Amino acid sequence: MADQAASHTSESRSPVESSPPPSPPAATTHTDTDDLFRNIAKLFRTELSQAVAEFSRQIHNVGQRASDMETRADDMADTLDSDRRDIDSHAAQLETLELKLEDLEQGDHKPKIMASTAVTTNLPKVCAVDVLVASGSSILIIVAMPHFNMFTNITILSSVHLVPSIIQIFIRLRKKKWKLAIAIISAILCISGHIVSLVMFIVEDKSNEKILFFIIAILGTLLVSCNWFENFLPQKDAHCEIKPDQDERNVLYFYGSIVRIVVTWIVVIIYIWTEGEEVWATIKSASSNEQRFILSLFGIQAVSSALCHWFGVVACKMRNVKLGFYIPLTLSELAVIIFNISFYYFKYTEMQTKTEIQTFNVSYFCYNDLLVDNNTMVESLLLEVAHHTCQIIMKIDTLKYVIASGILWYAGSICANLPVYRLKVQRIERTTQLFVRRLYEAPFIDQSMLLNIRTKLKKTKSPDDDDNNNRDLENLMVYLCATMWHETYDEMLKILTSIFRLDKYKSMMSNDTFSFETHIYFDDAFVDNSHDSKRKRITNSYVQFLVTVIEEVYSVFTRNKNQVFHHANTSERRTQTIMSTPYGERLCYKLPCGNLLYVHLKDKKKIRHKKRWSQIMYMYYLLGWKMYRKYALLSEQNPGQQKNIEKELLKAKSNTYILALDGDTDFQPSSLMLLIDRLKMYTGVGAACGRIHPTGIGPMVWYQKFEYAVGHWLQKSSEHVFGCVLCSPGCFSLFRASALMDDNVLKKYSKKATEAIEYIQYDQGEDRWLCTLLLQQGWRVEYNAASDAYTNAPQVFDEFYNQRRRWSPSTMANTLDLLNSGKQTSKKNPSISYLYVIYQILTMASSILSPATVCLMIAGSLSFLFQWDPNGSILVAIIPPAFFTLVCYIAKPSTQIKIAACLSICYVFLMMATFLSIIGDLVRQQTFMTPTGLFLISMSIIYVITALLHPQEFSLLIYGLVYILCVPSGYLLLTIYSLVNMHIVSWGTRETVAPKDKNKQSTKRVRYQNTCKCLCWNIELKVHDSKCEVKEEKSDTTDDQIKIVDAKREHTENEYETEESHVTEELNLERSYSVLEEETLEEEEKLFWEGVIQQYLKPIEEDSQEQARIQSELKSLRNKVTFIIFMINLLWIVATFFLQIIGSTVHIALPKVYINGTYSESEKLYMDPIGLMFLLSFALLLISQFVALLYHRIFTFIHFIAYKKKNERKSTKQGTTESSNHAIRGIVIQNRLVEEI
Repeated sequence: MADQAASHTSESRSPVESSPPPSPPAATTHTDTDDLFRNIAKLFRTELSQAVAEFSRQIHNVGQRASDMETRADDMADTLDSDRRDIDSHAAQLETLELKLEDLEQGDHKPKIMASTAVTTNLPKVCAVDVLVASGSSILIIVAMPHFNMFTNITILSSVHLVPSIIQIFIRLRKKKWKLAIAIISAILCISGHIVSLVMFIVEDKSNEKILFFIIAILGTLLVSCNWFENFLPQKDAHCEIKPDQDERNVLYFYGSIVRIVVTWIVVIIYIWTEGEEVWATIKSASSNEQRFILSLFGIQAVSSALCHWFGVVACKMRNVKLGFYIPLTLSELAVIIFNISFYYFKYTEMQTKTEIQTFNVSYFCYNDLLVDNNTMVESLLLEVAHHTCQIIMKIDTLKYVIASGILWYAGSICANLPVYRLKVQRIERTTQLFVRRLYEAPFIDQSMLLNIRTKLKKTKSPDDDDNNNRDLENLMVYLCATMWHETYDEMLKILTSIFRLDKYKSMMSNDTFSFETHIYFDDAFVDNSHDSKRKRITNSYVQFLVTVIEEVYSVFTRNKNQVFHHANTSERRTQTIMSTPYGERLCYKLPCGNLLYVHLKDKKKIRHKKRWSQIMYMYYLLGWKMYRKYALLSEQNPGQQKNIEKELLKAKSNTYILALDGDTDFQPSSLMLLIDRLKMYTGVGAACGRIHPTGIGPMVWYQKFEYAVGHWLQKSSEHVFGCVLCSPGCFSLFRASALMDDNVLKKYSKKATEAIEYIQYDQGEDRWLCTLLLQQGWRVEYNAASDAYTNAPQVFDEFYNQRRRWSPSTMANTLDLLNSGKQTSKKNPSISYLYVIYQILTMASSILSPATVCLMIAGSLSFLFQWDPNGSILVAIIPPAFFTLVCYIAKPSTQIKIAACLSICYVFLMMATFLSIIGDLVRQQTFMTPTGLFLISMSIIYVITALLHPQEFSLLIYGLVYILCVPSGYLLLTIYSLVNMHIVSWGTRETVAPKDKNKQSTKRVRYQNTCKCLCWNIELKVHDSKCEVKEEKSDTTDDQIKIVDAKREHTENEYETEESHVTEELNLERSYSVLEEETLEEEEKLFWEGVIQQYLKPIEEDSQEQARIQSELKSLRNKVTFIIFMINLLWIVATFFLQIIGSTVHIALPKVYINGTYSESEKLYMDPIGLMFLLSFALLLISQFVALLYHRIFTFIHFIAYKKKNERKSTKQGTTESSNHAIRGIVIQNRLVEEI
């Protein structure tokens, strides 16, 4: 080996080293020798450095190749993982399809039982814990506690925290020392209390019987304390914690409850068997009073524990954990002890004042006064409390042990539950997020709730939170999207004021982690204006209104009221931007606090107009271009991070919201924040709407105010509680991006109507149709009554009728579509049950039968007023609606509305006379116990109570009289008008308003001009110098013309090139506060818009043949629907008519009851079975809606209080900071002025 190494070494030497050194000449000096060796060393170093450099370069190359190979290996591993995930996903989809196919092959008659893996895995754990807890509760309450006094039983319940304290000790070993010390002190105090109590029983009981039961009690508390072990485990120990899904946890609780019942009965049977026949004989010999006493105790315990649990949950949802949850539950034990002692002292002093015995003492009081029979239930309970108090007070030696052990247990409980005091929760936090277990332990409700609440809440994203450092908050993105067309100046002022108000709110509330942008989509914003043989494309007067309003609102919100010479009041014109787009123009404003406002001016020659297409436009732009494109680019740039990017995309979709607005909506920032809370806390909510208040003046607005109030108070509240809200109005609704981007939602919403029913369902009620798609896809739609928004309502009769002419058929079409798919929807949407589908069927049936119901009501009014025969009254009552139906088929819409207005006035007088006559008849008959009287009084009581629950809207009851008087017009005439004119699919409102031509000037000098509205006429009065002229503008629309396409494409593509855009110059004229600068749209975004317009939003070309086909199909659909609905109503009326002809043989006789409760033996009240059935059904529907209102109102109140409490605290802090900042800025400006002077 040495030889080989030597040979290897010699072979590896350099040539200089291997060759023999030359023999020096004889005359060589010492210097020459040194130079020679230096040269040799230099040569050696040179060669060696080159070799080292070459070796290093080779090593670097090898390392680079290894790194490249490692990178490729990682990419291959990621690709392999992605392929595996795809395979697993496809396998899961295939398995789901196979199950669905198997279900289809088996049929619905065979039960489908699918075992859950999570349930199977967690069931043994849950059952084991429930066995321990049930055993501990049973032996503690049934076996041990009956042998102790009441004070010992009260205090021993505070010792059920021993196992959680021990777990906290092991968990906190590596954390702060003071936290570990608190856990150790809690455990030591609990064990010390056990020791003191054990000493007490050793001293007191010589037979050791109570010692045995006390040991059993300690064992019971240990077993019970195992109930909350998972609350104190770290979150990373998921294998120890029971964390199945919500539905699976409910199944586990069901099985766990059965296990607890079985274990409790086993303990009871074993205890009776071990104690012998004496216990069973005592149970059987219990008197009826004792049985009622025991049942009363159980009832009181059940009700009080349930109320305690509910109020505790409410306090946590209202973010009042300290004062509303921790302190009351902690002091509950002391409160019970103080109450017992106080009642004992009260009875003792009462007995002492009544008796004349001089030797009155505690012994006399306990053995004489308390042993009294024939007491009431309440007295027996209170005397039992006093009796137990006597037992402990009379034993002075035992009392000190009871006090000492009670203090130790109580102090240990406080230490164990101390983390709850510092707990911070979000408003309206979900109950599953607050508590580990849904169920609570009624025997020790205080300790159960304190130990069950999560000491570390799961990380959820909250719109506002104090402790931002400890929470994993995700920023929310809210897009405010408003659609405009022909809004007036005042209407634009409302929505822009709301937007600027939200901008100011966002700057003040720094903890509300959300960002927002505003997008206004203006339909039909351009008009042609020919000049010098060139056609100019200019904005209309409504765009001028909008720009002017933005300027004025901007100046108001930037004006500094405290300082006159502030730079915001004297600054120069601000620069905003404008750019040309494939759909028209886009303006961009930067709001005072930094948020952006975009105004999209749509050209109907370039892009499809109307509200639904504007919604599709901003959904694709905001969700596709702004959000999805960002993550798509990240995925292209980072191919190895696709999994993380997909997760971030899912978060962004869940945390991105779209607030749909109308051009006249007025709202407060708090309304938006309350809607954000609903979507933020409940991930299954796809949309949420607020309380809409109609604004305006006149009788039509009064009618709508009460109609909207009743619809929101009863209908939307009941829909929210029983299932889902069916319609989230587009004037103020918040939508989740992930819900809109779900399958068959946005894609189907972008579908162009091609059939007759699609024109009615898609374009006449786009908001309701979008909600129908969300519900069918499994998303929940909610209603928040505290989110108030205000919008203008039709103020004249014709606008109201035309609006409802759109809404009514669309509502019916979407509801029938949802009911038709009710079975599939109920399987996919957990919020929609079969009972809710039945509820909607009843509501739909009442809507369909409303014309016949109103006719029968009018017939009853005629019969009551004029004493006519009931059958003759029915014939007379159906004549006006039959005449109006004929008019609707043959006359123009304007004529129909005029006749409807005249008939409505006649019905108003009839309803007023009927209403007063009914009241007079009730007074004359001296009873209101009639079907009509009960219905009228119950309706009034329900409406009054409902209004009292909405104190800010109580004044709307005044408009209830207008609503009642207009019932025939709203439920009879309007129904007929909307059904017969179903084939007219024009918008119906704002169509008669046209922008004024600025170039056209009147040749006459106008001295006075005024415009007024009367019913369905718009009258304009002008007074000139020479004469007075009256002009009448008629708002008729073509009867049979269907406005499927609102504008023809009058010019070809070549003509578009000759158009000149003068938008920038025109909008810059007379602008006082800002100037618009032109910018160029990015090429990528331009291509995006061109693609979207080409695929979804291309202007519809008018085809006369296609229009005629749709016209024919719409009329055919109209005829079918009206025939079915009119026949159903006619059958209802005919059935009532013949039942009245038959007479009393089929009528139901009801006894006449007077006010004092007596019955009339001679007089009877008769009702036909159909009328009684309808009355009972309507009453049942109304009562169920009222109960749902109460439930919904309670939780709305909780949400509102939680938000107000948080908002007031933030406003106080912000107000103080803002005042100080203003003062500082004022001092700085004052100093600068002094320096300049």
